[in-house]
Amino acid sequence: MSYKTLTVTTDGHIARITLDRPDRLNAMNADFWNELPAAVRALDASGDIRAIVIDANGKHFTAGLDLGMFGTPPDPADVTARVQKAARFRHNTALMQQTFSALEDCRVPVIAALHGGCIGGGVDLISACDLRYASRDAYLTVYEINVGLTADVGTFPRLCKLLPEGIVRELAYTGRRMGAEEGERRGLFNEVLDSKEAALERALEMAKEIAGKSPLAVHGCKRMITYARDHNTADSLDYVVTWNAGMLHSEEVMAAVTAGKTGQPGDYVPLPPLNDDVQGGV
Repeated sequence: MSYKTLTVTTDGHIARITLDRPDRLNAMNADFWNELPAAVRALDASGDIRAIVIDANGKHFTAGLDLGMFGTPPDPADVTARVQKAARFRHNTALMQQTFSALEDCRVPVIAALHGGCIGGGVDLISACDLRYASRDAYLTVYEINVGLTADVGTFPRLCKLLPEGIVRELAYTGRRMGAEEGERRGLFNEVLDSKEAALERALEMAKEIAGKSPLAVHGCKRMITYARDHNTADSLDYVVTWNAGMLHSEEVMAAVTAGKTGQPGDYVPLPPLNDDVQGGV
C-alpha cells in the first residue's frame, strides 16, 4: 500500500515507518491521521512483524498538528453551523486519538527514533510508543499552549505516566522545550545518541533483539505492562495469571530455552494473522 505522508518498509520481522513530509516538517495533516493507524494495523495484522520502528525524514521529527486543518470559522449568526462544528470537532478529535492509541493497542512493540523537534502532536505520538531513543539535538514541547489550545489527543493521559506530574504541568503550562538530556534524566527517553543516524540504528538494534524473542510472550508482556499501568496491583495480578492460563505454552518455553542454549534463532510460532471478519476455528 502506498502512503502520502509515510514510507513503510520491512526487513524480516521488523517494520520501519518513516514520517515523510520533510518539506512541511512532517506536520500532521488529515492524510497522516488516517494513514498512520492504517499502516500500524496492517503491519500488526500480518502476523509476521514482531517490532515496529518509527522515525522521520528531514530536519525535525514532526512539527505537530498541521494548523491548516482548523479551516474557516463558521459565521457567528449561523447557529446550525456553530452547533455542527462542535459535534464535528469532537468526532474528528476522537478519531485522531485513535491514531495514537493504535500504537499502544497493536500486539507488537513500537519504538520511536526521534531527532530535532518533537512538537505538539509529536509528544502524543512518542508517548504512545513502547520505547524512545533520541538524538542529542532532539527536544520536545507541549506546544499547544502557545497557540491557545489544550493538548487533547493523548499527551496528558500517557505523559503523566512517563514523567513526574509537576514536570508535565510545567511543560503544559509554559510550552517550554525539554531537551534530550533532560528527557533521558527524567526517564522519558531510553537512551540519547549522538546523531539522528545513531538513534535510528539503536532503535533498529533493539527491534532486532525483541524480534528474536517469542512473539506471543512479547505480546503478553506488552498487554500486561499497559494493563498494570492503568489498574491496581490486585487486578493486574489476576489478569496476568488469567492470561498465562490460556496463553502459556510449553512449546514456546522449550523453543526459548533451546535458543538460549544453542545461540540459534528460536523456532517460535508466529502471531496469527488478523482481519476485520469473524474467523472460523473459534
